[in-house]
Amino acid sequence: MNTPARRRRFDLIAFDWDGTLYDSTMLIVRCIQNACRDLGVPVPTDEAAAYVIGLGLHDALQHAVPGLPAERYPELGLRYRHHYWAEKDSLVLFPGTLEMLHALKARQHFLAVATGKNRRGLDDALQFAQLQGLFDATRTADETASKPHPLMLQELMAELDVPPERTLMIGDTTHDLQLAANAGTARVAVSFGAHEPEAFEGHGPLFIAHSTQELHAWLLDNA
Repeated sequence: MNTPARRRRFDLIAFDWDGTLYDSTMLIVRCIQNACRDLGVPVPTDEAAAYVIGLGLHDALQHAVPGLPAERYPELGLRYRHHYWAEKDSLVLFPGTLEMLHALKARQHFLAVATGKNRRGLDDALQFAQLQGLFDATRTADETASKPHPLMLQELMAELDVPPERTLMIGDTTHDLQLAANAGTARVAVSFGAHEPEAFEGHGPLFIAHSTQELHAWLLDNA
């Protein structure tokens, strides 16, 4: 006897990029710290630099290095980009990411990316990871409001004509979970990125995955 196909709970699954699909957390931390050293300004700890991952670059640097004169943040951003672009080709997808994305696509979910990267950075990463065409829509922080403002996710839902109750946001930071909460969508956290799992308490994730394989299994059973 054939088991009937499980009905989809979510039509749209939106992913954060850095620390969720892409193993880039420690590179970003190092690049923030090296940019600070270049300018001779206070260097944030690993924890402080990791905390801001997911925000747009300007917001991230303001949080990681508070108190700088406003005119110095663009200079700090240039140094960050210098270090990031020098090492970006060393980055890889988390193991199992491709298999997970293709399985979800085969089940006809819409797939999207909502990221604090800029458009050039995301497009370059998608090309390097050979993921062009896999996502139905993407949004970056330089073309809409930065997380945790809900606009990024609201625009994705509008573009794909999916309501909040049929949308799931997946990310590795509290910024991702708060983005989802602000947009009225369900959310899932992953613990292998920038924020520790204890930080997710109070942000209402349906699940906290400790590996991509665990996330894949949960999505197949529950999404």
